[in-house]
Amino acid sequence: MARFPVIPEITQGLGVESTRKLINFSKFDWDSFETSWNFTELPILKTEKYPIATSFERNYLALRADWQRMTDETKHLEEENNHIFIEAYGLQDELTPEVPLEEITLTCNPYYRYKGNYTVEEREARLLEDTIKEFLSYAVGCMFGRYSLDKPGLILANQGETLKDYLRIISKEPLFTPTDTNVLPILDGDWFADDIVARFKQFLKVTFGEPNYEENLRFIEEALGKDLRRYFLKDFYKDHVQMYKKRPIYWLFSSPKGSFNALIYMHRYTQDTVSVVLNQYLREFKEKLGAHRKRLEAVVADSSTTSREKAQTLKERESVSLVLQELKDYEEHILFPLAAQRININLDDGVKVNYPKFGDALAKIPGLSEKGI
Repeated sequence: MARFPVIPEITQGLGVESTRKLINFSKFDWDSFETSWNFTELPILKTEKYPIATSFERNYLALRADWQRMTDETKHLEEENNHIFIEAYGLQDELTPEVPLEEITLTCNPYYRYKGNYTVEEREARLLEDTIKEFLSYAVGCMFGRYSLDKPGLILANQGETLKDYLRIISKEPLFTPTDTNVLPILDGDWFADDIVARFKQFLKVTFGEPNYEENLRFIEEALGKDLRRYFLKDFYKDHVQMYKKRPIYWLFSSPKGSFNALIYMHRYTQDTVSVVLNQYLREFKEKLGAHRKRLEAVVADSSTTSREKAQTLKERESVSLVLQELKDYEEHILFPLAAQRININLDDGVKVNYPKFGDALAKIPGLSEKGI
Protein backbone atom coordinates (compact mmCIF):
# COMPACT_ATOMS: atom_id res chain seq x y z
CA MET A 1 0.00 0.00 0.00
CA ALA A 2 2.91 2.36 0.74
CA ARG A 3 3.97 2.12 -2.91
CA PHE A 4 0.55 3.07 -4.27
CA PRO A 5 0.94 6.22 -6.41
CA VAL A 6 -1.07 8.77 -4.44
CA ILE A 7 -0.55 12.46 -5.15
CA PRO A 8 0.11 14.26 -1.80
CA GLU A 9 -2.36 17.03 -2.56
CA ILE A 10 -5.20 14.47 -2.51
CA THR A 11 -4.37 13.07 0.93
CA GLN A 12 -4.27 16.58 2.35
CA GLY A 13 -7.18 18.12 0.47
CA LEU A 14 -10.94 17.97 0.24
CA GLY A 15 -10.95 14.27 -0.67
CA VAL A 16 -10.00 13.30 2.88
CA GLU A 17 -12.91 15.08 4.55
CA SER A 18 -15.36 13.82 1.92
CA THR A 19 -14.13 10.27 2.45
CA ARG A 20 -14.60 10.57 6.21
CA LYS A 21 -18.20 11.66 5.68
CA LEU A 22 -18.82 8.81 3.25
CA ILE A 23 -17.45 6.29 5.75
CA ASN A 24 -19.73 7.69 8.47
CA PHE A 25 -22.76 7.49 6.18
CA SER A 26 -22.01 3.88 5.26
CA LYS A 27 -21.41 2.91 8.88
CA PHE A 28 -24.64 4.57 10.01
CA ASP A 29 -26.55 2.82 7.24
CA TRP A 30 -25.06 -0.60 8.04
CA ASP A 31 -25.60 -0.26 11.79
CA SER A 32 -29.29 0.55 11.27
CA PHE A 33 -30.00 -3.16 10.70
CA GLU A 34 -30.10 -5.78 13.43
CA THR A 35 -27.66 -8.09 11.63
CA SER A 36 -24.89 -5.54 12.32
CA TRP A 37 -22.70 -6.22 15.35
CA ASN A 38 -23.06 -2.54 16.27
CA PHE A 39 -26.85 -2.35 15.94
CA THR A 40 -28.47 -0.56 18.88
CA GLU A 41 -32.00 0.44 17.85
CA LEU A 42 -34.18 1.02 14.82
CA PRO A 43 -33.92 4.49 13.26
CA ILE A 44 -37.71 4.79 13.25
CA LEU A 45 -37.67 4.35 17.05
CA LYS A 46 -34.72 6.58 17.94
CA THR A 47 -36.24 8.46 20.82
CA GLU A 48 -35.84 8.56 24.58
CA LYS A 49 -39.55 8.86 25.26
CA TYR A 50 -42.24 6.26 24.67
CA PRO A 51 -44.85 6.35 23.46
CA ILE A 52 -43.83 8.54 20.55
CA ALA A 53 -47.55 9.34 20.27
CA THR A 54 -47.58 9.92 16.55
CA SER A 55 -48.58 8.07 13.43
CA PHE A 56 -46.27 5.39 12.12
CA GLU A 57 -46.74 6.81 8.63
CA ARG A 58 -45.58 10.28 9.71
CA ASN A 59 -42.49 8.84 11.38
CA TYR A 60 -41.72 6.76 8.31
CA LEU A 61 -42.04 9.72 5.95
CA ALA A 62 -39.65 11.75 8.11
CA LEU A 63 -37.19 8.86 8.17
CA ARG A 64 -37.55 8.37 4.42
CA ALA A 65 -36.71 12.05 3.90
CA ASP A 66 -33.57 11.63 6.05
CA TRP A 67 -32.54 8.60 3.99
CA GLN A 68 -33.01 10.57 0.78
CA ARG A 69 -30.87 13.44 2.08
CA MET A 70 -28.14 10.99 3.08
CA THR A 71 -28.30 9.28 -0.32
CA ASP A 72 -28.17 12.60 -2.17
CA GLU A 73 -25.24 13.85 -0.12
CA THR A 74 -23.41 10.54 -0.60
CA LYS A 75 -23.87 10.88 -4.35
CA HIS A 76 -22.61 14.46 -4.25
CA LEU A 77 -19.54 13.54 -2.17
CA GLU A 78 -18.65 10.56 -4.35
CA GLU A 79 -18.88 12.70 -7.46
CA GLU A 80 -16.81 15.42 -5.76
CA ASN A 81 -14.14 12.86 -4.91
CA ASN A 82 -14.19 11.52 -8.46
CA HIS A 83 -13.70 15.05 -9.77
CA ILE A 84 -10.71 15.58 -7.44
CA PHE A 85 -9.04 12.34 -8.54
CA ILE A 86 -9.77 12.87 -12.24
CA GLU A 87 -8.25 16.35 -12.10
CA ALA A 88 -5.24 15.22 -10.06
CA TYR A 89 -4.36 12.32 -12.37
CA GLY A 90 -5.31 14.04 -15.63
CA LEU A 91 -7.99 11.53 -16.54
CA GLN A 92 -10.52 13.98 -17.99
CA ASP A 93 -10.52 12.15 -21.33
CA GLU A 94 -10.92 8.72 -19.71
CA LEU A 95 -13.46 9.14 -16.91
CA THR A 96 -16.45 11.21 -15.84
CA PRO A 97 -17.26 12.07 -12.20
CA GLU A 98 -20.98 11.18 -12.37
CA VAL A 99 -22.19 8.26 -10.23
CA PRO A 100 -25.55 6.60 -11.10
CA LEU A 101 -28.05 6.49 -8.24
CA GLU A 102 -28.14 2.68 -8.30
CA GLU A 103 -24.40 2.66 -7.48
CA ILE A 104 -24.83 4.58 -4.23
CA THR A 105 -24.34 1.53 -2.01
CA LEU A 106 -26.57 2.39 0.93
CA THR A 107 -29.29 -0.05 1.94
CA CYS A 108 -31.62 2.88 2.55
CA ASN A 109 -31.29 3.75 -1.15
CA PRO A 110 -34.05 1.81 -2.96
CA TYR A 111 -32.31 2.19 -6.33
CA TYR A 112 -29.36 0.20 -4.97
CA ARG A 113 -31.36 -2.14 -2.74
CA TYR A 114 -33.87 -3.19 -5.41
CA LYS A 115 -32.02 -3.62 -8.66
CA GLY A 116 -34.12 -4.42 -11.67
CA ASN A 117 -36.84 -2.98 -13.82
CA TYR A 118 -38.96 -1.39 -11.09
CA THR A 119 -40.99 1.78 -11.19
CA VAL A 120 -40.42 4.49 -8.58
CA GLU A 121 -43.70 3.50 -6.91
CA GLU A 122 -42.70 -0.18 -6.76
CA ARG A 123 -39.35 0.63 -5.18
CA GLU A 124 -40.97 2.89 -2.60
CA ALA A 125 -43.58 0.25 -1.77
CA ARG A 126 -40.89 -2.38 -1.26
CA LEU A 127 -38.82 -0.06 0.92
CA LEU A 128 -41.84 0.69 3.11
CA GLU A 129 -42.76 -3.00 3.37
CA ASP A 130 -39.22 -4.03 4.30
CA THR A 131 -38.96 -1.21 6.87
CA ILE A 132 -42.15 -2.46 8.50
CA LYS A 133 -40.85 -6.05 8.48
CA GLU A 134 -37.70 -4.80 10.23
CA PHE A 135 -39.93 -3.09 12.80
CA LEU A 136 -41.82 -6.37 13.34
CA SER A 137 -38.54 -8.26 13.70
CA TYR A 138 -37.29 -5.75 16.26
CA ALA A 139 -40.59 -6.06 18.13
CA VAL A 140 -40.13 -9.84 18.33
CA GLY A 141 -36.60 -9.21 19.63
CA CYS A 142 -38.13 -7.08 22.39
CA MET A 143 -40.69 -9.83 23.11
CA PHE A 144 -37.80 -12.23 23.79
CA GLY A 145 -35.63 -9.69 25.62
CA ARG A 146 -32.90 -9.67 22.99
CA TYR A 147 -33.58 -5.93 22.67
CA SER A 148 -35.27 -3.43 24.93
CA LEU A 149 -37.05 -0.10 24.65
CA ASP A 150 -35.31 0.86 27.90
CA LYS A 151 -31.70 0.30 26.87
CA PRO A 152 -29.94 0.31 23.46
CA GLY A 153 -28.08 -2.68 22.05
CA LEU A 154 -28.24 -6.36 22.91
CA ILE A 155 -29.72 -7.23 26.29
CA LEU A 156 -30.15 -11.01 26.53
CA ALA A 157 -27.50 -12.56 24.30
CA ASN A 158 -25.83 -15.16 26.52
CA GLN A 159 -26.88 -18.78 26.77
CA GLY A 160 -29.73 -19.56 29.14
CA GLU A 161 -30.44 -15.98 30.26
CA THR A 162 -33.89 -15.34 31.71
CA LEU A 163 -36.39 -12.57 32.38
CA LYS A 164 -34.72 -12.12 35.76
CA ASP A 165 -31.43 -11.33 33.99
CA TYR A 166 -33.25 -8.88 31.72
CA LEU A 167 -34.73 -6.97 34.65
CA ARG A 168 -31.32 -6.86 36.34
CA ILE A 169 -29.64 -5.49 33.20
CA ILE A 170 -32.13 -2.70 32.49
CA SER A 171 -32.45 -1.99 36.25
CA LYS A 172 -35.87 -0.33 36.01
CA GLU A 173 -39.54 -1.11 35.47
CA PRO A 174 -39.64 -2.10 31.80
CA LEU A 175 -41.77 -0.23 29.30
CA PHE A 176 -42.38 -3.54 27.56
CA THR A 177 -41.86 -6.82 29.40
CA PRO A 178 -40.46 -9.83 27.50
CA THR A 179 -42.01 -13.28 27.66
CA ASP A 180 -41.15 -15.22 30.80
CA THR A 181 -41.55 -18.62 29.11
CA ASN A 182 -39.32 -17.87 26.08
CA VAL A 183 -42.19 -19.12 23.90
CA LEU A 184 -44.36 -17.14 21.48
CA PRO A 185 -47.21 -19.19 19.97
CA ILE A 186 -48.14 -18.43 16.36
CA LEU A 187 -51.59 -19.84 15.56
CA ASP A 188 -54.48 -19.18 13.20
CA GLY A 189 -56.65 -17.57 15.89
CA ASP A 190 -56.71 -15.91 19.30
CA TRP A 191 -56.06 -19.10 21.24
CA PHE A 192 -53.53 -17.58 23.66
CA ALA A 193 -53.50 -14.17 25.32
CA ASP A 194 -49.69 -14.07 25.00
CA ASP A 195 -49.40 -15.10 21.36
CA ILE A 196 -47.12 -13.20 18.99
CA VAL A 197 -49.93 -11.12 17.46
CA ALA A 198 -51.35 -10.00 20.81
CA ARG A 199 -47.88 -9.09 22.06
CA PHE A 200 -47.07 -7.11 18.91
CA LYS A 201 -50.26 -5.11 19.27
CA GLN A 202 -49.21 -4.31 22.82
CA PHE A 203 -45.74 -3.31 21.56
CA LEU A 204 -47.29 -1.00 18.97
CA LYS A 205 -49.35 0.73 21.65
CA VAL A 206 -46.30 1.16 23.90
CA THR A 207 -44.10 2.60 21.14
CA PHE A 208 -46.51 4.77 19.15
CA GLY A 209 -49.32 5.41 21.61
CA GLU A 210 -52.75 3.94 22.18
CA PRO A 211 -54.69 6.88 20.65
CA ASN A 212 -52.95 6.22 17.30
CA TYR A 213 -53.14 2.44 17.56
CA GLU A 214 -55.92 1.73 15.03
CA GLU A 215 -54.45 4.11 12.45
CA ASN A 216 -50.96 2.66 12.86
CA LEU A 217 -52.14 -0.94 12.71
CA ARG A 218 -54.10 -0.22 9.53
CA PHE A 219 -51.08 1.46 7.93
CA ILE A 220 -48.81 -1.49 8.80
CA GLU A 221 -51.23 -4.10 7.47
CA GLU A 222 -51.85 -2.17 4.26
CA ALA A 223 -48.10 -1.93 3.62
CA LEU A 224 -47.71 -5.67 4.26
CA GLY A 225 -50.67 -6.44 1.99
CA LYS A 226 -52.16 -8.77 4.61
CA ASP A 227 -53.26 -8.81 8.24
CA LEU A 228 -50.76 -9.31 11.04
CA ARG A 229 -51.81 -12.84 11.91
CA ARG A 230 -51.41 -14.03 8.35
CA TYR A 231 -47.99 -12.39 8.09
CA PHE A 232 -46.70 -13.95 11.31
CA LEU A 233 -48.21 -17.32 10.43
CA LYS A 234 -47.07 -17.53 6.81
CA ASP A 235 -44.15 -15.16 6.24
CA PHE A 236 -42.35 -14.06 9.39
CA TYR A 237 -40.14 -17.12 9.83
CA LYS A 238 -39.18 -17.26 6.16
CA ASP A 239 -38.16 -13.60 6.36
CA HIS A 240 -36.23 -14.24 9.57
CA VAL A 241 -34.33 -17.19 8.08
CA GLN A 242 -33.50 -15.09 5.03
CA MET A 243 -32.40 -12.10 7.15
CA TYR A 244 -30.01 -14.30 9.14
CA LYS A 245 -28.85 -16.21 6.06
CA LYS A 246 -30.11 -19.63 7.19
CA ARG A 247 -28.72 -19.15 10.71
CA PRO A 248 -31.89 -18.09 12.58
CA ILE A 249 -31.63 -16.93 16.17
CA TYR A 250 -35.34 -17.62 16.68
CA TRP A 251 -36.42 -21.23 16.18
CA LEU A 252 -39.88 -22.36 15.11
CA PHE A 253 -41.45 -25.45 16.62
CA SER A 254 -43.98 -26.51 14.01
CA SER A 255 -46.28 -29.52 13.60
CA PRO A 256 -46.14 -31.38 10.26
CA LYS A 257 -48.88 -29.34 8.57
CA GLY A 258 -48.25 -26.13 10.50
CA SER A 259 -51.41 -26.20 12.62
CA PHE A 260 -49.27 -25.55 15.71
CA ASN A 261 -46.34 -23.13 15.72
CA ALA A 262 -44.31 -21.71 18.58
CA LEU A 263 -41.25 -19.49 18.36
CA ILE A 264 -38.36 -19.61 20.85
CA TYR A 265 -35.13 -17.62 21.21
CA MET A 266 -32.11 -19.92 20.97
CA HIS A 267 -29.99 -17.84 23.37
CA ARG A 268 -32.61 -18.36 26.09
CA TYR A 269 -33.03 -22.08 25.38
CA THR A 270 -32.70 -24.44 28.34
CA GLN A 271 -33.15 -28.19 28.67
CA ASP A 272 -36.72 -27.53 29.85
CA THR A 273 -37.76 -25.40 26.87
CA VAL A 274 -39.26 -28.27 24.87
CA SER A 275 -41.31 -29.32 27.91
CA VAL A 276 -42.62 -25.76 28.20
CA VAL A 277 -43.68 -25.81 24.53
CA LEU A 278 -45.32 -29.20 25.08
CA ASN A 279 -47.09 -28.65 28.39
CA GLN A 280 -47.98 -24.96 28.39
CA TYR A 281 -48.79 -24.54 24.73
CA LEU A 282 -49.29 -27.67 22.61
CA ARG A 283 -51.36 -29.60 25.15
CA GLU A 284 -53.35 -26.51 26.13
CA PHE A 285 -54.05 -25.82 22.47
CA LYS A 286 -55.29 -29.38 22.09
CA GLU A 287 -57.63 -28.96 25.05
CA LYS A 288 -59.04 -25.73 23.62
CA LEU A 289 -59.54 -27.32 20.23
CA GLY A 290 -61.22 -30.32 21.85
CA ALA A 291 -63.63 -28.01 23.68
CA HIS A 292 -64.31 -26.19 20.42
CA ARG A 293 -65.13 -29.48 18.70
CA LYS A 294 -67.63 -30.32 21.44
CA ARG A 295 -69.34 -26.98 20.87
CA LEU A 296 -69.57 -27.77 17.17
CA GLU A 297 -71.08 -31.15 17.93
CA ALA A 298 -73.68 -29.48 20.11
CA VAL A 299 -74.61 -27.19 17.22
CA VAL A 300 -75.01 -30.20 14.93
CA ALA A 301 -77.21 -31.98 17.48
CA ASP A 302 -79.41 -28.93 18.05
CA SER A 303 -82.77 -29.37 16.31
CA SER A 304 -82.99 -25.63 15.60
CA THR A 305 -79.84 -25.73 13.45
CA THR A 306 -80.66 -25.22 9.77
CA SER A 307 -79.45 -27.64 7.11
CA ARG A 308 -77.01 -25.07 5.78
CA GLU A 309 -75.62 -24.30 9.24
CA LYS A 310 -75.34 -28.02 9.97
CA ALA A 311 -73.38 -28.66 6.77
CA GLN A 312 -70.97 -25.80 7.53
CA THR A 313 -70.54 -26.96 11.14
CA LEU A 314 -69.90 -30.57 10.08
CA LYS A 315 -67.23 -29.34 7.67
CA GLU A 316 -65.56 -27.29 10.42
CA ARG A 317 -65.78 -30.20 12.87
CA GLU A 318 -64.02 -32.45 10.37
CA SER A 319 -61.30 -29.86 9.91
CA VAL A 320 -60.81 -29.53 13.67
CA SER A 321 -60.67 -33.33 14.02
CA LEU A 322 -57.89 -33.51 11.43
CA VAL A 323 -55.93 -30.82 13.26
CA LEU A 324 -56.36 -32.64 16.57
CA GLN A 325 -55.03 -35.84 15.00
CA GLU A 326 -52.06 -33.92 13.61
CA LEU A 327 -51.31 -32.47 17.06
CA LYS A 328 -51.73 -35.87 18.71
CA ASP A 329 -49.18 -37.40 16.35
CA TYR A 330 -46.82 -34.44 16.77
CA GLU A 331 -46.99 -34.81 20.54
CA GLU A 332 -46.67 -38.58 20.76
CA HIS A 333 -44.05 -39.20 18.08
CA ILE A 334 -42.00 -36.02 18.09
CA LEU A 335 -42.39 -33.50 20.91
CA PHE A 336 -42.91 -35.77 23.94
CA PRO A 337 -39.88 -38.00 23.15
CA LEU A 338 -37.82 -34.89 22.48
CA ALA A 339 -38.82 -33.28 25.79
CA ALA A 340 -37.77 -36.45 27.61
CA GLN A 341 -34.28 -36.19 26.09
CA ARG A 342 -33.72 -32.74 27.64
CA ILE A 343 -31.29 -31.86 24.85
CA ASN A 344 -28.41 -29.58 25.68
CA ILE A 345 -27.02 -27.06 23.18
CA ASN A 346 -23.87 -24.97 23.06
CA LEU A 347 -24.17 -21.57 21.40
CA ASP A 348 -20.52 -21.75 20.38
CA ASP A 349 -21.40 -24.67 18.09
CA GLY A 350 -23.69 -22.43 16.07
CA VAL A 351 -27.07 -22.99 14.43
CA LYS A 352 -25.80 -25.53 11.92
CA VAL A 353 -24.87 -27.96 14.70
CA ASN A 354 -27.64 -27.21 17.20
CA TYR A 355 -30.75 -26.82 15.02
CA PRO A 356 -30.68 -30.37 13.56
CA LYS A 357 -30.63 -31.85 17.08
CA PHE A 358 -34.38 -31.16 17.26
CA GLY A 359 -35.21 -33.06 14.11
CA ASP A 360 -38.82 -32.89 12.92
CA ALA A 361 -39.89 -30.75 15.88
CA LEU A 362 -38.59 -27.60 14.16
CA ALA A 363 -39.55 -26.07 10.83
CA LYS A 364 -37.30 -27.25 8.03
CA ILE A 365 -34.63 -24.86 6.74
CA PRO A 366 -33.74 -25.90 3.18
CA GLY A 367 -30.01 -26.23 2.71
CA LEU A 368 -29.06 -25.91 6.39
CA SER A 369 -27.35 -29.31 6.47
CA GLU A 370 -25.68 -28.90 3.09
CA LYS A 371 -21.92 -28.67 3.01
CA GLY A 372 -20.72 -25.09 2.96
CA ILE A 373 -24.13 -23.60 3.78
